[in-house]
Amino acid sequence: MGHAADATPYLQVGRTFWGWATTTDHKKIGIMFLFTIMTFFAVAGVSALLVRLELIAPGPTFFTPHTYNVLFTLHGAVMTFLFIVPGIPSTIGNFILPLLIGAKDVAFPRLNLASFYVYLIGAAIALISLLSPADTGWTFYAPYSMRINNLVIFLTLGAFIMGFSSIMTGFNFIVTIHRMRAPNLTWGRLPLMVWSTYATSLIQVLATPVVGMTLVLLILERTLDIGIFDPAKGGDPILFENFFWFYSHPVVYIMILPAFGVIGEILPVFSKRPIFGYKAIAYSSLAIALVSFIVWGHHLLVSGMADWSRWVFSFLTFFVAVPTAIKVFNWIATLWKGSIDYKAAPMYYALSFVFMFTIAGLTGIHLAVLNTDVLLHDGYFVVAHFHYTMQGGTVVALMAALHFWFPKITGRMYNKPWAFIGWLTLFFGFNLTFLPQFVLGLEGMPRRYFDYMPIYHTWHLVSTVGSWFNGGAYVIILVNLLVCAWKGEKASANPWDSLSLEWQTSSPPPTTNFVEIPTFPDDVYDYGTEGKPAQQPAAEKEVG
Repeated sequence: MGHAADATPYLQVGRTFWGWATTTDHKKIGIMFLFTIMTFFAVAGVSALLVRLELIAPGPTFFTPHTYNVLFTLHGAVMTFLFIVPGIPSTIGNFILPLLIGAKDVAFPRLNLASFYVYLIGAAIALISLLSPADTGWTFYAPYSMRINNLVIFLTLGAFIMGFSSIMTGFNFIVTIHRMRAPNLTWGRLPLMVWSTYATSLIQVLATPVVGMTLVLLILERTLDIGIFDPAKGGDPILFENFFWFYSHPVVYIMILPAFGVIGEILPVFSKRPIFGYKAIAYSSLAIALVSFIVWGHHLLVSGMADWSRWVFSFLTFFVAVPTAIKVFNWIATLWKGSIDYKAAPMYYALSFVFMFTIAGLTGIHLAVLNTDVLLHDGYFVVAHFHYTMQGGTVVALMAALHFWFPKITGRMYNKPWAFIGWLTLFFGFNLTFLPQFVLGLEGMPRRYFDYMPIYHTWHLVSTVGSWFNGGAYVIILVNLLVCAWKGEKASANPWDSLSLEWQTSSPPPTTNFVEIPTFPDDVYDYGTEGKPAQQPAAEKEVG
């Protein structure tokens, strides 16, 4: 064992502002990312509430059409690029990945810190556009984005720069997983969160340059007045859509794959049994990453593409459902006959995730079918489907992760009654907000509209009231966590009795994560090896 000084909790080291600003400790960088993205989450959330407030009744109610479009753009751009994309990987992933594999840090600690500052620089440049707010929507569709105020360039340039942060994080994680694993921690013993992070990192590194190139072309067209996407100058707006969605569909899996990993860690712990079908879940993450690159065309099924292209993209979109369904089936099989703990907040969120993401997946099938997509495309059905994927999936999983690893991050426990109230309010408010939008879409309500006919009023009213519960829930949840981070009951090293490595060190961990790097004994079986009992990997001994 090392000296006592080696076991000093990371929160007690470098406690000054300068100490935090210059740290290369992956745990502190993860926390800095967390506070930053939560700030942007609040901005995007407030703008969403204002959008829903305008839609509480037909006709102009609180804002002009231009202000509505500005709020709509602010919500979409900030929520997507500044919150959800870096959401789990840069926060929970940064904090927990080295702990999960028994490493002292990520492979390139300084690059990790640089990714945080690149993200801040990109966010600051993007927010300059608020001086004369854009109303393009978060997709920046040409040719409209070619012809409005010049501050759109700052918004797209900011997104371009933030892409470098995503690439650096992904590259760092890939190298860390390949080169920094504890002795005897083979690929067949990796926690599912590591597999999901690995698949996510591959997409980050391979797909992000495509949107970077697209945004650069958009900026060049505006500044040099050349025809790339604007048909008035000889350009092709469908080319922009192909480039944009070639990135933006894989980015959906950058958002959701880490969420799959979180659920894969939580369900076995609170079911008191090993994950069912470990290899199938692990390999399905890689399969999703692969297929995500070849299904972008389903966003353009009504754009006039050739029939054979529509058939191919429709089939491939069905195909991506297979590895996703494998995960859902194995999660449910893990719960079957398990000794389920219904009193733990992480389990509330994990079970909610399985329910709501199943709705997201099943409603996605309607958008893959060619004839139903003609009816539902660019309608509120798509809005509901997307939000069940992103908020019902990614954001709910982030809440699950924050509660699950809260004792490890802070060394304290959250308040259980308030955690339950926060979850219940969120579950009720989210479904009240977005279930009516499926009905609106089936009735023909188009998306992105400032006004609507009176026949849609009832469901819009219900959705807006639901958004108040939805927004209030996050206030309850985050205030509870913030207060308990300072005043909560002190946590033990392993309050959940988990066997994974991050719980085999102190809470909070020392700066170097482990006093001694854990070594896996040779007789620890791989997950799900035929003829041998599948079990969680355990360290040779408790450390820290």
